[in-house]
Amino acid sequence: MNKAELVAKLAEDAEITKTQANAALDSFIEAVTKTLKGGGKVTLVGFGTFSVSKRAARTGRNPQTGEAIKIKAKKVARFKAGKELSAKI
Repeated sequence: MNKAELVAKLAEDAEITKTQANAALDSFIEAVTKTLKGGGKVTLVGFGTFSVSKRAARTGRNPQTGEAIKIKAKKVARFKAGKELSAKI
């Protein structure tokens, strides 16, 4: 499912326009992004938790040359499914 399909489904289920559903989805994405940037986490009971995880620096290999390269440390977004979501899948 892509964003357009999700917006259409939200609009249908909530009986609102696609424009309103798109605005609501954009607002949700913005709120989650802002919270994660601030180092927090977002927990939706029954669905799951969005959090930030730190990935350590490591050594990798260039697949074309086999040469060793350094991969910098970085922060990555993470999602852990809740019990109810896991049970439904």
